[in-house]
Amino acid sequence: MPNHKIASRAEWLEARKALLAHEKEETRLRDRNAAERLALPWVKVDKAYSFDTPDGRKSLAELFDGRSQLMVYHFMLPPEWEAGCPGCSFLADHLDGTLPHLNHHDVTLIAVSRAPLERIEAYKVRMGWRFPWASSFGGDFNYDYGVSFTPEILASGTATYNFEPVEGQPTELPGLSAFYKDEAGQVFHTYSSYGRGGEEMIGTYMLLDRAPLGRNETSMGDWMRRHDEYDDAAPAQARQGDPVPA
Repeated sequence: MPNHKIASRAEWLEARKALLAHEKEETRLRDRNAAERLALPWVKVDKAYSFDTPDGRKSLAELFDGRSQLMVYHFMLPPEWEAGCPGCSFLADHLDGTLPHLNHHDVTLIAVSRAPLERIEAYKVRMGWRFPWASSFGGDFNYDYGVSFTPEILASGTATYNFEPVEGQPTELPGLSAFYKDEAGQVFHTYSSYGRGGEEMIGTYMLLDRAPLGRNETSMGDWMRRHDEYDDAAPAQARQGDPVPA
């Protein structure tokens, strides 16, 4: 048993109410940040990007799939990797359940990686995922949105990640970008988030934060594995359900 203070019910209730005041403060701060996020100015996307998808080559505007809002998860899977980043895979495990709700609220969610489509498709099958996933192989999209870095960019000292100078020599990092398409077909970049900014998408962490021992880690890599790498992992086929409605 952890060395933790044991209290009476009355003492616990007093401490819990004090925490509740801070939790409400956190909720109000989250609401404020959400409002400021919506108020950000937008940037028109004039550059022509193209992606390989299971349905053929598509432009950025076509990735919206008939909706006005697009969320792109920048998944770390460059051409030279055989498998996706474990941390990105951890986050991606939480995406499939959101798809019908997002799609019916005028939002398309898609992952984008630099690996060729066949590498992406193979890893997607391995993991049993259903969310859309496109390849930006050979294009500038990942570089322009600050999640991929060439040796030349890193050597120049001008590389930035999470709106600050890059530390170390990373070639790939994660992120989330949002786009809007108007009735005329114009696409606008509205938001991007990097680093721990995507943490709230990881429902497992949100639950662990409320568990008795919390996250109980020094880093994510202390315990987390790709879901098919745990000792008692089930085959991907056993995890797959019916197709997600469009």
